Amino acid sequence: MRYDTPIFFRAVTPGDYDESTGNYEDDSIIETMVMASVMDTQTETMKLVYGDIRQGSLTLTIQNHCDQTFDNIRIGDKVYRVDRTRRLRVKQSFIVSEVQ
Repeated sequence: MRYDTPIFFRAVTPGDYDESTGNYEDDSIIETMVMASVMDTQTETMKLVYGDIRQGSLTLTIQNHCDQTFDNIRIGDKVYRVDRTRRLRVKQSFIVSEVQ
């Protein structure tokens, strides 16, 4: 298993309300980069997690564990949400699907 793809755990903080203009400020995004093994999700796993076959589903595996809180994961230019996670002894795996 090669941990050769950079993934970014994203924590999104909504912007504050500006009373003088009546608008909200832009959201702030904090990203933490981790190297991961990225693979397509197997058909059997998709049927267990989703009940059917989905396009754009990936399986990510990282060394060690991710103990920080995050909202989604970015890989390249695409943003994914976590549908299932599994903590093993020395690594953690995520099954993710693409956010439209």
